[in-house]
Amino acid sequence: MPDTALPATIDSATRARIAAGALPLRAPAGATLFRPGDPCRGFVLLRTGRARVDLIAEDGHALLLYRVEPGQACAITTSCLFAEEPYSAEATAEADCEGLLLPAALFGALVQDSAAFRTFVLAGFAARLGALMGRIEDLSFRSVDARLAAYLLDRAPGTVATTQQEIAADIGTAREVISRRLAAFAKAGLVRTERGAVTPLDPAGLLRIKDGTAGA
Repeated sequence: MPDTALPATIDSATRARIAAGALPLRAPAGATLFRPGDPCRGFVLLRTGRARVDLIAEDGHALLLYRVEPGQACAITTSCLFAEEPYSAEATAEADCEGLLLPAALFGALVQDSAAFRTFVLAGFAARLGALMGRIEDLSFRSVDARLAAYLLDRAPGTVATTQQEIAADIGTAREVISRRLAAFAKAGLVRTERGAVTPLDPAGLLRIKDGTAGA
């Protein structure tokens, strides 16, 4: 079992059960991993790749909840397994993904039988829940300009290859809002925009907007 799939605290007997009962998981970039209403097939141990989990509105707009990388847990999957409920969000592979799927029955047995595995699952769930609370706080109390500036700075230096729709989904607003705010940023000399890309020109100015000190 690769180190990226399970922590070193998992004992050899539990690793052997996982190796014997897990199913291979492979998904190319762009593939949908689950949709709202889908039954939860099992717990994912990601070895390589990255997936994003979004809430999907009735009009089709997506709101990013979090991303999952190797060693991280999907909180919605864990919740669905414990509650025996279908998915309420959508997951998409952002890069080619490879790993293991622990069927629901095996996952439940391991949680019951292995204290180390149970701690691993609950710790991952708690960490993701904490990140989600931070995400909610960010969406609730930070302005769109501050979130947009933070988004660009997190990906700087250099040109940020992304679409306005992708930015909107990541920072929790509408594409039309991003279009207006980027135009304002460009007029102020903070960024240069082109189709499918944004280039930060004034990181210090963006930092002031991110920190809420632009008018200080």
